[in-house]
Amino acid sequence: MTGEPSHPVHSGEWRVSHTEREAVVERLSKAAADGRLDLAELDGRLERALTARTYADLAPLTADLPPDVPSAPRKPLVLQGGLGGVTRAGHWQVPAKVVASGGMGGVKLDFTQAGCDLPEVELEVHGQAGGVTVIVPDGWAVETVEVNPGLGGLKDKVTSPRLPGAPLIRMSGTGGAGGVVIRHPNSWERRKLKREQSR
Repeated sequence: MTGEPSHPVHSGEWRVSHTEREAVVERLSKAAADGRLDLAELDGRLERALTARTYADLAPLTADLPPDVPSAPRKPLVLQGGLGGVTRAGHWQVPAKVVASGGMGGVKLDFTQAGCDLPEVELEVHGQAGGVTVIVPDGWAVETVEVNPGLGGLKDKVTSPRLPGAPLIRMSGTGGAGGVVIRHPNSWERRKLKREQSR
């Protein structure tokens, strides 16, 4: 007798390591961030991943997820005020970087109803002659230390404290002649938003 098992151990019965459990946890977390899993599914699968003993325990947790390939970076959103001005408002998806150049007509950038799944957003502003106005919801934070006020100045009117999980907008650039204003929605904009939400 050799002391070896009478039948070979199937690979699914092999024991998993801490590193392999952590790799599955990371993949599940990314899938939830991409919207492939809801929070309840994520919690259940994470618990099973952290207590998995064999490959057979881990395999079903990611079987319905696509291969983990790097996602292509989203292109920056570039807004040019030109002669007539431009506004980005309503429902839109915020990319990792936005460039707003006021031109002659100015740029109005309204994040109030925008979708943002990023912890931080890079916003490059160039007030030029028309200026740039940035509107953020209550709870969002804005960092303006990298903005040169220029002739038009920089007016940061954001007063509400940053809420947990809310995005941080890191601004850079210059106010130019038209200046840069960062503020919350005014009373008229808030009333308009309430009317739209009540429909």
